[in-house]
Amino acid sequence: MRVIFAGTPEFASVALAQLHAAGHEIVLVMSQPDRPAGRGMKLQASAVKQFALAHQIPVAQPRSLRLDGKFPDDAQAAQAAIAQAQADVMIVAAYGLILPQWVLDAPRHGCLNIHASLLPRWRGAAPIHRAIEAGDARTGVTIMQMDAGLDTGDMLLCQDLAIEPADTTAALHDKLADLGGRMIVQALTQVGQFQPQVQPSEGVTYAHKIEKAESSVDWTLPAAVLERRVRAFDPFPGVSCVMHSEAITETVKLWRAQVVLGPPGDAPGTVLSADAQGLCVACGEGALRITQLQRPGGKRVSAAVFLLGFALQPGQPLTGAV
Repeated sequence: MRVIFAGTPEFASVALAQLHAAGHEIVLVMSQPDRPAGRGMKLQASAVKQFALAHQIPVAQPRSLRLDGKFPDDAQAAQAAIAQAQADVMIVAAYGLILPQWVLDAPRHGCLNIHASLLPRWRGAAPIHRAIEAGDARTGVTIMQMDAGLDTGDMLLCQDLAIEPADTTAALHDKLADLGGRMIVQALTQVGQFQPQVQPSEGVTYAHKIEKAESSVDWTLPAAVLERRVRAFDPFPGVSCVMHSEAITETVKLWRAQVVLGPPGDAPGTVLSADAQGLCVACGEGALRITQLQRPGGKRVSAAVFLLGFALQPGQPLTGAV
């Protein structure tokens, strides 16, 4: 099929690579404009754009697709490129721009979206993070016929998978990206033969964008909630807390943790033990044994290595990051 592909991050590039490998003709790739990244904050192309350039696929990077919006010239140029592409279908995965109706109507078979959740649960920007944070046992991928709403279109294909107890967002992302790529290739063999399923009105939840402010640990929460948040916020934005050691005060990131029983009566945030087994901290319910940490500018290290350079004693209070 003649395919326009719209996506930006690594999740999307996996699907693009699988569509390309399956022999579909990718006639146009649309991706977010280059963004500053890395230590030098140099402009960097998205993972999708990098794949497109490596395979000589035309790329469009409009800042908006609204013809009456802030960047009408961008939208008009995109409209011309989409019209010229004469695509059978547009595939959308984590693109980052709202598609107005003129885009949805442009390809012969409309726009299909690869969404990393079991709709209607976790519509929105951060479905992988929120599923882990909420303690969901399963998640999956939904292939959806896009409409003008936020992830409200009819479902075409749906496949679930288990969220393992140790899954971080990074690990689950890779599983879902591969699943989404395989499913969209399957979907293109069935275009025109689907029996679309309207999303149920019950069970709708929204996966709001992860804000950096959420990274500050709240020790009054149950340990089980914090353990899930540590996994959900890996690799971004991480869970952070302020630690004091002699004359040192630093904001430290917590990357691995386990829920353990804590003695009753200790105030949330109190260090219960600090040894090679981990840094054990009282929570609102139970305790959290932290086994991997990271100091500012440093690497992720085990608790044993961390404590060699940052002494902590039982009874010390820890606070959330400011």
